[in-house]
Amino acid sequence: MPTWIRSLRPFDVPAARPVAARSIDLREAERFIRLYHAENPSVGGLHARLRDIARDVARYGTYTHSFEELEFGARVAWRNSNRCIGRLYWRSLKVRDRRLVSAPEGVALESVAHLHEATNKGKIRPTITIMAPDTPALRAPRIRNDQLIRYAGYRTEDGVVGDPRNVDLTEYAQKLGWEGKGGRFDVLPLIIEPPFGEPLLCHLPGDAVLEVPIVHPEYAWFEELGLRWHAVPAISDMCLEIGGICYPCAPFNGWYMGTEIGARNFADADRYDRLGAVAERLGLDISTERSLWRDHALVELNVAVLHSFERAGVTITDHHTESRRFLTHLAKEEKAGRVCPADWSWIVPPMSGGVTPVFHRYYDTRELTPAFVHHR
Repeated sequence: MPTWIRSLRPFDVPAARPVAARSIDLREAERFIRLYHAENPSVGGLHARLRDIARDVARYGTYTHSFEELEFGARVAWRNSNRCIGRLYWRSLKVRDRRLVSAPEGVALESVAHLHEATNKGKIRPTITIMAPDTPALRAPRIRNDQLIRYAGYRTEDGVVGDPRNVDLTEYAQKLGWEGKGGRFDVLPLIIEPPFGEPLLCHLPGDAVLEVPIVHPEYAWFEELGLRWHAVPAISDMCLEIGGICYPCAPFNGWYMGTEIGARNFADADRYDRLGAVAERLGLDISTERSLWRDHALVELNVAVLHSFERAGVTITDHHTESRRFLTHLAKEEKAGRVCPADWSWIVPPMSGGVTPVFHRYYDTRELTPAFVHHR
């Protein structure tokens, strides 16, 4: 076993217990298979496939997707993600079929392999790694971290050092024996929870985590802020549901839109909260809101993020470009006769929303399947 993976047996952390999953709802399976065949008419054999699935569900309470069904289901789950603005390229999602991986050690190894492949030396690839599904007999492992790469947050007498969002996860990792360095950008280990037994701690090796130091194209002092961010936003705590089957370990990623980092991770008051620091270095009047110092600082912070990623050769997009791309995606979906669900509050960027084209319309808010859902 690699040295960056180790099993733990902490006395104060309760072991997970096996919980049987429900049997597959045959109606959900049929709905998905009909969708797959409708969008892939050359496959043929719809009724024979439905009979096979009905037989397997009657015998085992579940059934097995072919690779083609799995690939289609994962891509459509991205297409259906109503909070994602970057769905224009849903057909390009690379699907890593790792359904035979059910041990926590295997989940750790494949998560690291996912990061290597998705990072692609900075040319970020939209990727999903799908590991063992839940079955009526046994739950599959889960990844506790909401993303494969997260920065620690440490409670101190002077406030939180690092990312406040991850304070609870950091403290849980510490209970499991992890010792952070107390810095602002300490990469947290993965915590993998099996259906029974002790959780597994996976320290991400350095070559799996590409980070970008944040600098500004005009202000040399920006580097002194000591900001950086990781290149791959890989969601890891959601279940991929396809035709009634839950794949609980299915980390997936696209690439960043700059505002996710510059207008949220760095700017939000409950995250790194760097607007005041930037404004002071810019010499802005922060004594009154009417100076719009927050707006000015926010723009420069986002300029720095986009510039830094581009300088480092790491894929990123800006919110104006991505807004136009989303409307292109929406038009394609409407032309194909499909509903394109979207949550307005997530699709409209957190910066300059009113000057992007996605601001000026309403969207269908229904939830479709296949989908990425939070664990039940």
